[in-house]
Amino acid sequence: MLVSRGRNPSAAEVITQLIKNSELRGRVLTTLGLLILVRLGIYIPIPGIKRDLFQSAIEGGGSGLVGFLDIFSGGGISTLGIFALGILPFINASIIIQLLTAALPQLEDLQKNEGEAGRRKIAQITRYVALGWGLIQSLIFASFLVNYKLDEISQQMFFFQTALALVTGAMIVMWLSEIITEKGIGQGASLVIFLNIVSSLPKALSSTIEQVQTGDRADLLGIIVLLLVFLATIVGIIFVQEGARRIPIVSAKRQIGATAVLPNRQSYLPLKLNAGGVMPIIFASALIFLPSTIAGLTKNQFLIRATSALNPSAANPWPYAITFFALILGFAYFYASLTINPIDISANLKKGGVAIPGVRPGSATANYLSGVQNRLTLLGGLFLGSVAIIPAAVERATNVQTFKGLGATSLLILVGVAIDTAKQVQTYVISQRYEGLVRQ
Repeated sequence: MLVSRGRNPSAAEVITQLIKNSELRGRVLTTLGLLILVRLGIYIPIPGIKRDLFQSAIEGGGSGLVGFLDIFSGGGISTLGIFALGILPFINASIIIQLLTAALPQLEDLQKNEGEAGRRKIAQITRYVALGWGLIQSLIFASFLVNYKLDEISQQMFFFQTALALVTGAMIVMWLSEIITEKGIGQGASLVIFLNIVSSLPKALSSTIEQVQTGDRADLLGIIVLLLVFLATIVGIIFVQEGARRIPIVSAKRQIGATAVLPNRQSYLPLKLNAGGVMPIIFASALIFLPSTIAGLTKNQFLIRATSALNPSAANPWPYAITFFALILGFAYFYASLTINPIDISANLKKGGVAIPGVRPGSATANYLSGVQNRLTLLGGLFLGSVAIIPAAVERATNVQTFKGLGATSLLILVGVAIDTAKQVQTYVISQRYEGLVRQ
């Protein structure tokens, strides 16, 4: 067997482990099987809806928010499947619990001090919140669909059966994602979103090929430019997702006996360039589409004017671009503050007898880490904003709309989830490598 000790496993070693190691092979097959099951559930129809009428409304523009969420459900909303909500209620519930954990000392204590039992309690609370949030989302979704219901079904019955179907589907997807996380490879919720985004690629590629065959030289040049921008964006995403500032830390000298002194042990404290991951751009996207949804429901004239100004397809795209960029930057700082707590880090360093060279332990260390993290978050937020704006700007300039929906958020999720899953596979292979050394 090919073994690359002392470094990350090679592709050949990973493939060899997949073939020979039954546990790893079982985990991969479990993950693939459950993802296929999630995908098939999208095509189980919600009863009582005029599907042709709804489909024509979606293709004609529809709701901006519904169109945005359709990306993450893999077309589940536009196809009106029982898995239309997908993993979104669970993700929203996780975000809510994360925010509450930072705000409520009881939840923070449960997460930090109760160990595995505390994490299980938080997971159970998250499931209940996901159920409640899924019910709210299903009722909102039913209010969009009520105009497309079959005539023989009453409005009350339509709301009941639609909400029941959508909530049940969302809970099944949540359950399957947890099984993937526990018994498969990778993070279940992220892989479900990854699968749904990947499912839109064949349609986008076929439309692009068709445009190349039927279009003129300008269309071909525009597609080439757009593809180059996408490739450059992917490279930039990998760089930023993996980028980190390594702050040197040293442990105090330790004396053994009367004279022997152990030397300082130096290691590094990594601070990520993009601590919030893809969440800032997801929240900014949802928030910028919110006025159009509310305006469609309330017919408020102010919101209608704001919607027209924040429309990316408007004659003047600058209000949309500036607002979107500012929202991403703001959410980047927000999620960085939730992910990294300089005060807790400095306290843990001081407790462990570890210090940053040239920085006093305690509050000085916390201030230093806070300053470094703020600068890193600024760079990461500027990159996220650029990734969100540039592909859309290139699409507008080249007039190539075949990749519509496969923008910044999708690329970030695809690349980020692929990197995380690959790292988990590598970690598993490395653990098997050292288990083999122990047996020897």
